[in-house]
Amino acid sequence: MSDSRTSTDHAPYDALLLLSFGGPEGPEDVVPFLENVTRGRGIPKERLTEVGKHYFLFGGVSPINEQNRELLAALRKDFADHGLDLPVYWGNRNWAPYLVDALKEIAADGHRRVLTLATSAYAGYSGCRQYRENLADALAELAREGLPALRVDKLRHFYNHPGFVGPMIDATLAALDGLPAEVRPGAHLVFTTHSIPNAMADSSGAPDDPARDTPGGAYVAQHLDVARQVAEAVAAATGADRPWELVYQSRSGAPHIPWLEPDVCDRLEELNAAGAPAVVMVPIGFVSDHMEVKYDLDTEAVAKAAELGLPVARAATVGADPRFAAAVRDLVLERAAVERGAAVERRALGALGPSHDVCAAACCPNPRAPRPAAAQR
Repeated sequence: MSDSRTSTDHAPYDALLLLSFGGPEGPEDVVPFLENVTRGRGIPKERLTEVGKHYFLFGGVSPINEQNRELLAALRKDFADHGLDLPVYWGNRNWAPYLVDALKEIAADGHRRVLTLATSAYAGYSGCRQYRENLADALAELAREGLPALRVDKLRHFYNHPGFVGPMIDATLAALDGLPAEVRPGAHLVFTTHSIPNAMADSSGAPDDPARDTPGGAYVAQHLDVARQVAEAVAAATGADRPWELVYQSRSGAPHIPWLEPDVCDRLEELNAAGAPAVVMVPIGFVSDHMEVKYDLDTEAVAKAAELGLPVARAATVGADPRFAAAVRDLVLERAAVERGAAVERRALGALGPSHDVCAAACCPNPRAPRPAAAQR
């Protein structure tokens, strides 16, 4: 069995693509960006302007692109420091630099076997399959233009990799330390992630994944597994078992469609009424402090807590933590070894084990209509 952590052999891959959601970088970008995000849904521009108020509060700039630049730099530095000669490119689904342009650049530079890191750690349509659908669209565009064909694979879900979980543990401990000393011992841990429709959650994961048959499917099971690991590590570090739970944020769907609950602000009200002395919000569902963290937690949830008189602190996301960059290197080398037919150590914490390398066609189905997706069997 090989240890990918000490290897620099990335064959057969010759490029890594950092693939993210994208975000506006000025007020004039907000509505066009939202038009990209909602394309095909018939949402009027007036409604998009209303939705964009979150961005306008921050000068029309989403933090996500700058955070991706930081992650890109961290990956390149880690690779160089460890002798991994693998170029790293960056493309977004919904704003510049666009995915299709990144793939064209990769092809022009002579690369043909590409690994993709999607900035979403968990199973689910929006967090995995939709990225792969966008990859398929971009590859089809390259084919229409007569550009060289690329083979594009996707790294496995990294939610339970030590390099993702470890920084979240430390961030939670730091957030606890930021609470007033008198409320710190009884503080509750509230783990947050993006709410999605119940039906989408229930169908998340691989068809043969036992978690898909549980309420909330693999999406909820994976989040609960990570939350449990963080809560247990925090208890070990502080000597105190704390109440913890998984809650949801950033709901954007029609009111009549059931989405995952409880909402973080509703739960803060309930915890305050039940006598919780303080709460630490831990955004385990997000890789970086982008708009849904800055607005939904740092603005709305913090305002709700202030209204209640409930002390709260918010843990940082993983972002460009060097341990996460090292985890990406580990996952790249692990997948390369698998492609070469080598036995390899697959690092994963918790009860669920490492995720699959290649998604099945029936993984995390499109809730509207089937569409071509890349990086699947």
